[in-house]
Amino acid sequence: MSEYIIDKVKDFLQELLPSMGLELFDIQFRREGHGWVLRVFIDNEGGVELTHCSNVSRELSHYLDVEDIIDHAYNLEVSSPGLERTLRSVADFHRFTGEKARVKLSEPVDGKKIFEGIIEKVSGNEIHLRLEDKNLIQFFYEAINKARLAI
Repeated sequence: MSEYIIDKVKDFLQELLPSMGLELFDIQFRREGHGWVLRVFIDNEGGVELTHCSNVSRELSHYLDVEDIIDHAYNLEVSSPGLERTLRSVADFHRFTGEKARVKLSEPVDGKKIFEGIIEKVSGNEIHLRLEDKNLIQFFYEAINKARLAI
């Protein structure tokens, strides 16, 4: 049932958000300690503002009320992915070139799996990360276990 709800919300938001100059980053629908939560993360090249979140929340709430696809109580949260957002694609690395990232690789390189540095360059699927000690590490996107921006 959760996947069905996520798919319906995703379809709705993929039509709505571009007209608002926004894009969908992620959707979560799960039971937490205080009940069910529908969490929507939106993004924008220039950053997400409170008005973006409230406008999306209002439109999505109206859609959910009309369609009545959730038959139990839930809380709706709309927010940005945050300053330490997950990097989930090569395109994300391109977009955040020049920014600091923390990357955990699946296999060690020089005995280490975790690296933090500036995304210097992306060539195809190869990421170039300039470490704090000024060394450059290169790895393929497929070698990444987890990656996020770092502050």
